[in-house]
Amino acid sequence: MRRLAALLESDAPAAPAVVGFDGFVDEILAVVGERSGAASWTPMAGIGDFAAWAAAAAGRSGLREVVVRRQEAGGCAVNLGDGLAAAGVPVHCFATLGAPVHPAFAAVTARFASATSWGSAHGRTLALEFGDGKLMLSAVAQLAELDPALLAQVLADGAFARALAGAGLLACTNWTLYPHMTAVWRALQAGPLAALPHPVRVLVDLVDPAGRADGELRAALAALPGFAVAGPVTLGLNLNEANRLARLLGIAEGSDAEAALASLAGGLRRALAIDEVVVHAVRCAGQADGGGSCALAGWWCPAPRRLTGAGDRFNAGYGLGHLLGCAARERLLLGCAASGFFVREARSGGRAELAGFLRAWAAGAVAQ
Repeated sequence: MRRLAALLESDAPAAPAVVGFDGFVDEILAVVGERSGAASWTPMAGIGDFAAWAAAAAGRSGLREVVVRRQEAGGCAVNLGDGLAAAGVPVHCFATLGAPVHPAFAAVTARFASATSWGSAHGRTLALEFGDGKLMLSAVAQLAELDPALLAQVLADGAFARALAGAGLLACTNWTLYPHMTAVWRALQAGPLAALPHPVRVLVDLVDPAGRADGELRAALAALPGFAVAGPVTLGLNLNEANRLARLLGIAEGSDAEAALASLAGGLRRALAIDEVVVHAVRCAGQADGGGSCALAGWWCPAPRRLTGAGDRFNAGYGLGHLLGCAARERLLLGCAASGFFVREARSGGRAELAGFLRAWAAGAVAQ
């Protein structure tokens, strides 16, 4: 951990990253548990409380007040890019930001080296935040616009290929909410990725595929090895997503425990025939690659200030580890630090801040 903290505080450069392709405008909501006055209320504490209320309303209907806490830029690509940019990585973002670009993206994209909107529509998400997690409700029908025909149009100016030519990392996020994304992946693999002048690490985040049919998910997983035309392929998953894939592929599910996550990552990697799988859960994270598997505990926060986007910051930290040439355990540490800092501070951490977080963590000074 000391070596990683020192590396973060050094001037070690990181190659640029290209991130895509989802852009969402998120409205972050709290569900009111009890209101005691015009300016006085307490939020519903947990998802279980919300589920119990919803179940009790079955057959009768129900009403709950929500409070809009903020409207902000969202989408895994935008959030991941924010985490990388905060750590000093030049980020080129190609995503569904709207036409014109929605004002919610302005503050984030100002920190990017470049930001290009693909298509005319952005996604929209209502995020219900609770103390123990979040429920994301997304409006996405408009995102069917992103298909191979649109891809051919937006690639014509060469900006994507030029950004990739100097990059060390390509992050492809949010397969689930884009109905033509498998076809888009295959078009990218046959086109600009096959023409790269040097290898680029590819980090893929499906985003929760619970609502997609098994056949469509199998087709997406079959397309993953095709990214190897660009370079080594990493699939990043949270525990729920990893277990969804495990059930589909007929391998043992995992739990929020170090050995179980390492085993789950290894089983998925073998079944998918890709270079690496990394799985993050609430209390630990694990990975498997050609050198074996490992896991560690340490990123749980008892009183998070912000949850939406935490997994994307984990991916940003993990991707930064690849850009800096870190070993597997160091990449997990960096992913956990980036996520742990984010949920405590409600923003992405810079490299010096992440180094400080790691040192505080090692000293037992980070609240658990």
